[in-house]
Amino acid sequence: MSKNDLERYNAFSRRAFILGGLHLGVFGALAARLGYLQVSKQDYFSTLADENRISMKYLPAARGQILDRFGVPLALNEQDFRIFLIPEQARDLEAIFHRIRDFIPFSLQDQERVMRDIRSKRAFMPVLLKDSLNWEQVSRISVNLPELPGVSVDEGRIRTYPLAESTAHIVGYVGLVAPSELTDDPIMMLPGFRIGKTGIERSFESKLRGKAGTSRVEINAVGREIREISSQPGQDGARIGLTLDAELQIYCQTRLAQEKSASAVIMDTVNGQIYAMCSSPSFDPNLFTRGISAEQWEELLANPAVPLTNKTVSGQYPPGSTFKMITALAAFESGLVQTGHSVHCPGHMEVGRDRFHCWRRGGHGNVSIVRALSESCDVYFYDIARQIGIDRIAEMARKFGMGSRLGIELPGETPGLVPDRQWKLGHMGQNWQLGETIVASIGQGYIQTTPLQLAVMTARLVNGGYAVRPTLIHSIGAKPNPEPAFASLNIEKRYLDLVLRGMNEAVNHTRGTAYESRIEEKGFDMGGKTGTAQVRRITARQREEGVRNEDLPWRHRHHALFTAYAPLDRPRYACAVVVEHGVSGSRAAAPIARDLIKKTMERNPAS
Repeated sequence: MSKNDLERYNAFSRRAFILGGLHLGVFGALAARLGYLQVSKQDYFSTLADENRISMKYLPAARGQILDRFGVPLALNEQDFRIFLIPEQARDLEAIFHRIRDFIPFSLQDQERVMRDIRSKRAFMPVLLKDSLNWEQVSRISVNLPELPGVSVDEGRIRTYPLAESTAHIVGYVGLVAPSELTDDPIMMLPGFRIGKTGIERSFESKLRGKAGTSRVEINAVGREIREISSQPGQDGARIGLTLDAELQIYCQTRLAQEKSASAVIMDTVNGQIYAMCSSPSFDPNLFTRGISAEQWEELLANPAVPLTNKTVSGQYPPGSTFKMITALAAFESGLVQTGHSVHCPGHMEVGRDRFHCWRRGGHGNVSIVRALSESCDVYFYDIARQIGIDRIAEMARKFGMGSRLGIELPGETPGLVPDRQWKLGHMGQNWQLGETIVASIGQGYIQTTPLQLAVMTARLVNGGYAVRPTLIHSIGAKPNPEPAFASLNIEKRYLDLVLRGMNEAVNHTRGTAYESRIEEKGFDMGGKTGTAQVRRITARQREEGVRNEDLPWRHRHHALFTAYAPLDRPRYACAVVVEHGVSGSRAAAPIARDLIKKTMERNPAS
């Protein structure tokens, strides 16, 4: 070997030695790391592997029942049959949809919903085809399952409402989860899962839904279930007890149904519990759980009497003469008007160049507060309102629950409107006018109230002047809803007594506006106040032609209102009735209130 060859050999050997050492070091490090991972981290990676092949399924709990104050079911769960489809097992979706229609109603809307669900899920995940099926329908499908690849039958629960229309606006209903309603709760992704959409079902959704159960299942690489590993049962939803009296609620709804559009509230004047709350016309909430057709939905939307709206909390109306008690109390509390104040009513009052009429064109003669209330003399209230101004009237109205939400446990409550000088300047950029005070004094003009607010106003008038608030909740689970202590409104008793005398005579004096609706049975006597809220004025020309309000188209007629309380000596119940476009409070609303008060006291005698 030459000298040059020897040098090249030695250089190669050195490089080979160095590279070999490096390789040995690298492989040694890898071996050490592998040993560490296999031995020291074995438990960690074993757990991680399990988590990658184990999936958590959520199982819905039974939805809590909704009951009346005596335990009568208002919302419960019944056996339900339903069919599912696993898309990857269906060879021809159109053929399956067509064949299903031979056995059950399956609309184009159903088909569109199913296709949306299919597009949003993996092909092996079940999609709800149809629920609320009866045994006969399920039997026909079961027999023909060989012709329906991918279709399976399942048994579940469906929400039902035994009182149907009578409690629809209060209890509400459940429906399929809309995309906009999805939350982080994975249970909402379950096929056919329903949540509260309206009423108590919506307000107490979290309590009624309960706590979902879980099932740990083994899945393969593409997410298909292989077997169940373990399961944990859920916790059923809480039972909600309402203050409603189911029998009284049914009676109230039936009584209101005699009118085209009406609403009523009956409540306890001491603790605020609501015994009945009805809005008519109503609807059957079972339509929404069992599947409402497009035609039925359009019919509900097209009804001018808005059956889907709970008018007791969402309807806003001028209170008319039912507001006169507020004006009177504001006047007396101001110190500017004495309780013995008397006004001569010639049938109108001149204010500047304007003339404001009394409802009795010939006038009432000399009247004081009691007679002004019992005969509903407008001029008396024009006079005292002119002396005290709108701001004092507005302040008193707010004390009695008007102009703000009362916090009833229902969605959709509206605040109404109590106007004053600041409100008009801020909303309309105009100064308040004296004429607006005049019309506000008798519950007309800008002022708006809900039937619930009228009931609360009446309750506060007759319970000694305490700020009672309404409630529909009697109990949640086994826990009764505590009765709160209500603060005093600090209204002098002698003023309240005068107002109640006027309301007493409005019903029980021969000259009272509601005398025809008095209750003559001993122990069932009531007081009250009529109200007629103007919707559209009859023009001077129409008046000359003899056109009466009842001659106008229905939507242009006056609203009829009545507020009542009973019994006279120890008032326990307050009632408010509004008959939309009923023309006259004494003729349309007072007879309904009389019947409701009497039924309430028969069912729940005042102690």
